[in-house]
Amino acid sequence: MITLQDELDAWVAGRGGRADVAVTVARLAAACTRLSHLIGRGPLAGVMTAATGSVGGGDAQTRLDLEAHELMAAALREAPVAAMLSEEVAAPEILAPDAPLAVAIDPLDGSSNIDTNVPLGTIFGILPAPVGEPVAAFRLPGSAQLAAGFAIYGPCTALVLALGDGTVVFTLDRDTGQFVRTRVAAAIPMGRPEYAVNASNYRHWAPAIRAYVDDCVAGADGPRGADFNMRWVASLVAEAFRILVRGGVFLYPADARPGYGQGRLRLLYEANPIALITEQAGGAATDGTRRILDLVPESPHQRTPLVFGSRDKVERVRRYHEDPPFAAHRAPLFGQRGLFRA
Repeated sequence: MITLQDELDAWVAGRGGRADVAVTVARLAAACTRLSHLIGRGPLAGVMTAATGSVGGGDAQTRLDLEAHELMAAALREAPVAAMLSEEVAAPEILAPDAPLAVAIDPLDGSSNIDTNVPLGTIFGILPAPVGEPVAAFRLPGSAQLAAGFAIYGPCTALVLALGDGTVVFTLDRDTGQFVRTRVAAAIPMGRPEYAVNASNYRHWAPAIRAYVDDCVAGADGPRGADFNMRWVASLVAEAFRILVRGGVFLYPADARPGYGQGRLRLLYEANPIALITEQAGGAATDGTRRILDLVPESPHQRTPLVFGSRDKVERVRRYHEDPPFAAHRAPLFGQRGLFRA
């Protein structure tokens, strides 16, 4: 059995500049192990959903959010990390100014699901820290990430890593406390007739997103010629892990509601890590039209629309946005030029 440490040792061997990243990943994995144990205790660990205020990204904050943040911050203080950007604080925190790395992290993804026993997660991206100005790392595009990963705390705890040469999955062995490699060179399957979206927001979406979903709903009787299943867990890590295993596409578009015009997910510590993991598994990730990893952050908690998954489906969503005639081939009664105008 290949452990995470075995994998990191092999990844570092004979290659310069990787040791710092490996140490940082190992520290984060240890913190994820501790957080997994805490989450696994559920109500036995106390009232984890107690509200504590709002976070740097503007969402509600719970006691478990804060405990996850402290676990990750403590781990990164033991790593060669100059600056940390967490969803749970308003501004980046300087840890060791002369260190070579910076980390953007969502310590606890999906905390609104704590009470419902839906999978939670931790998402992180590791960036080079510019000498003398480590916070400038959080103005780099996602393509500058040296590594990215997420942990998912579900029936089992899994750690998904992209280290620059593919996506690898590890599973926590609760008997030994070590992450063991369970999937090498993970590849997102193509052609899966499955999509994930919060359909309750349909009336707020742009026409291109509505057209895409309408065609999926039309199934075998529509222009896609196939029946689709819809999934929506409301947990980004759960959606990402399912897509990594089964394929399909995830959509969290911008919409017309106040505060949602630029999307809702955070670019630096949600979309960028998921995009790197997805691309290294053969998939794609965009904001609907633009590659996520090409976007240059303008603020620490910047939001973005996010579409990721199988490359063919992400590309189809882009075509719905950029080629209106492509989206207009829908059922004639509901087409843009039909009896009922879109």
